[in-house]
Order: sequence, then C-alpha cells, then structure tokens
Amino acid sequence: MPHLGTPEGIQKAPGSEQKHMEAPLHLVLGATGGIGSSLVRRLTASGARVLAAARTEESLQALAQETGCSTRACDARDPEQVDALVAHAQELGGSLAGAACLVGSILLKPAHSTRPEEFREVLDQNLLPAFHLLRAAAGRMQRGGGGSILLMSSAAAQQGLPNHEAIAAAKAGIEGLVRSAAATYAGKGVRVNALAPGLVRTPMSARLTGSPAALAASEAMHPLGRIGEPDEVARLAALLLDPASSWITGQCIGVDGGLSQLVAKR
Repeated sequence: MPHLGTPEGIQKAPGSEQKHMEAPLHLVLGATGGIGSSLVRRLTASGARVLAAARTEESLQALAQETGCSTRACDARDPEQVDALVAHAQELGGSLAGAACLVGSILLKPAHSTRPEEFREVLDQNLLPAFHLLRAAAGRMQRGGGGSILLMSSAAAQQGLPNHEAIAAAKAGIEGLVRSAAATYAGKGVRVNALAPGLVRTPMSARLTGSPAALAASEAMHPLGRIGEPDEVARLAALLLDPASSWITGQCIGVDGGLSQLVAKR
C-alpha cells in the first residue's frame, strides 16, 4: 500500500510536498505488534515519515489508514527481503534517519523440554531479524550521514528467569550485537541501541496474562507491581530514534518495572 496522501479534492499547500520529503524517515520492522504499532503512531504524530513493515500487507492496512504510514510486506527472517525493504525505504526519498527491529516471539520452556527446532525458531524470530536489519541499514546510514538503529532485547537477557533459556539466549545475542555494532559505527554517525522490556501487555503476551491468576503472578514478578503497556516502551523507542539522543549509543536500556535490577517484594 502506498503512502496515504492528501484526500482527493483537497489542494496541498505550496511547498508542502517538499516539506514532507524533508521530514525524517523511519523504518519500523514488526510494525503491527503492540509496541511496533504504538511506535508508528508516535513517530507519525511527531511529523516523521514512517515505512511500516510486517509479514503480510493485509495486517498493515488498518495501521496505514490510521496513521498515513507507508507499508511493505517483509518476512524479517529472510535477509534478502530485509535488504529489499531497506532499499525501498531509500526509494521513498531522503535519508533513512532511523530503523527499528521489533520482531520477536516468546517461548517459555526449560532447556531439556525445548526441541532443537524450537530453539532454531526462537533464533529465527528474534536474533536473525535484528542482524539482518542491522546489516542492511548500517551501511546505507553511514553513507547518508548517520542515523539510529534500535533493536529489542528483553529483561530475560539481564536477569535469570526460570524457563527462559531459549529466548534469553537469543536476546543476549542481540545485546552483544548492539555493543559490537555500536563500537563499529560510532565514528560513522550511526548509533545502535536496544530496549529490554519486561512483560508488556501485547497480543503476543496474551496467553501469559489470560487469566487473573496468571496476570497476578506476572505482576508480582515486577517490583512496580504491574506489567508494562506498549506505549511505555514505544515512548523511549521514539526518543532513541530521535537525533536529540545523539549522545546515546551502545546501550541496552531496561523498560521493565524494575524486573532486571530489583528484587520484587513478595
């Protein structure tokens, strides 16, 4: 679906098209998830241009109609599709100011119960998309004068949580990727950071909070006594993508109600 333009019959103000093309362009991969859709709303509300990507074009239609973002289908597990996505972002005009990979999954199993194919799928859903986007975007950003890349870790990579072995391994890989890439590109104007949420109220986490007892147990894990809301993560994501955060790189910032650093009161 192309970018939604001015409604038919309404004349654009002189110079408005040029002003729009000069607005920063951000790519959000995983845009239809709870955090991804909140981030798209925040960025477009700020006046930024956004290319929103998810696995199917159909899943993006409602978000495009709501926000006016451009859209493109992309399977983030496929490096060629991610390359084509970033190339398409540049075809929209202007430099790519920010790119966020918010693709992910949740698997809660002890290691001895996790089948090898399940572990590979966790890596395919979490670590590989992050690397694919970094590889595709970093070179273009450094040639375009810089930019910000944002990846998604988890509190599980920073705090040992039972039955999180597969997802913790994948997210810890993302944190290592962030620090190394931040060092590689620091002198080239490209910043690389990650957010590490606790449990957030999204469609993906619904099965973990679907009953009052399960929700209460999840809330009790977090020292602030509740799970997070998507926009609480998206707010910081938007800040890290903003050039105003130009002195922040190589960071994996917890947005987790204290889960990774504090002991919850029992």
